[in-house]
Amino acid sequence: MLLSLALASCTTSRSTLTYFDNHETLIDSAYTVGDYNVRIVPDDELGIYVSSLNPAATIYYNMPVSDQTVRGEQQVSAVPRLQTYIVDSKGDINFPVLGRIHVKGMTTEELAAYLAGRIGEDVVDPTVRVELMNFNINVMGEVRQPGRIKVQNERVSILDALAMAGDMTEYGRRENVVLIREENGKRTVHRLNLNDVSVLDSPYFYLCQNDVVYVEPNDIRQENSKYNQNNSYKISVVSTIVSAASVIASLVIALTVK
Repeated sequence: MLLSLALASCTTSRSTLTYFDNHETLIDSAYTVGDYNVRIVPDDELGIYVSSLNPAATIYYNMPVSDQTVRGEQQVSAVPRLQTYIVDSKGDINFPVLGRIHVKGMTTEELAAYLAGRIGEDVVDPTVRVELMNFNINVMGEVRQPGRIKVQNERVSILDALAMAGDMTEYGRRENVVLIREENGKRTVHRLNLNDVSVLDSPYFYLCQNDVVYVEPNDIRQENSKYNQNNSYKISVVSTIVSAASVIASLVIALTVK
């Protein structure tokens, strides 16, 4: 056991625990911020709010909300609120007054501008706010707090995701982080090397809704796992043998006494 622990500790000390190993060769370098805008896809949940200086003019562009029941009748709120729309399989939503609108491929800003333009044909200076309600990512593997994370804004990078998951453990492979993404109806797999500063220019540096980030275990973790499994098996076998020997010994003693 002592020998195994000594070997493991020596190996761990040689493991790479830092990000961006080559950052010293790129002092004062600048990287252009890429396109981090999230595009709307089918099954997205959009929150849309329409307002103007004249609330009565935009009430028809918000779905009615039942506030309370008075004398058996539901009272409908006249105050516009954030309404939820689910994007169907064709990439459309059914919007009040305007009907079906194809939103697939738009950003929330583009959709807000489009709706403001259409509504502005009948309403003076409308304000439209669009939010992506289901921006979630999954972080798995060798991180301290794996799980599903709800993103509060639409700009989140691979580094942000790892930070929200408590960062990698010392057993995570920083040079081979796996990103699984749904693109055009297919799941694609991409690998990111966080030891290389050029990852900042990767088109997959910024995440999209429903992305899965998987941090693979390094060789030390895998060897430790195999070692623990083998030890558990050996202990189980020894325990079985000892138990069997104990039973046999008890029988022999009992027969001898008789």
